[in-house]
Amino acid sequence: LPLVESGGGLAHPGGSLTLSCVAADNTLDQYAVGWFRQAPGQEPEAVGCISRSGEYTNIVDTMRSRFTVIKDNARRKVFLLLTDLKAEDSANYMCSAIKIGYKCSLNSQVYDLWGQGTQVNVSA
Repeated sequence: LPLVESGGGLAHPGGSLTLSCVAADNTLDQYAVGWFRQAPGQEPEAVGCISRSGEYTNIVDTMRSRFTVIKDNARRKVFLLLTDLKAEDSANYMCSAIKIGYKCSLNSQVYDLWGQGTQVNVSA
């Protein structure tokens, strides 16, 4: 797969995790990146995205106070910071990428590169 996520695992309610996304060919600095998640039996949902430059971000309203997307173009990595985790945040978190030069999108159909995801489980 062209993208590789890491950093998932088990967290307690109220805890934090930092997820990472890299491109297999180490070119993620050239892409806008979106994060999506899918829980078993549920439809995929958007989490947030970041522009190619890293200057523009968009987080889903209900997650904006707890989640942050950061892009480190020098290291060619994108991070999704998850804080104050809740049980309902348990899901497979996937990053996606597209070569566009402006902003980013919360529409999954825009993206043409995907990773397999990293599982986040929030439980007491």
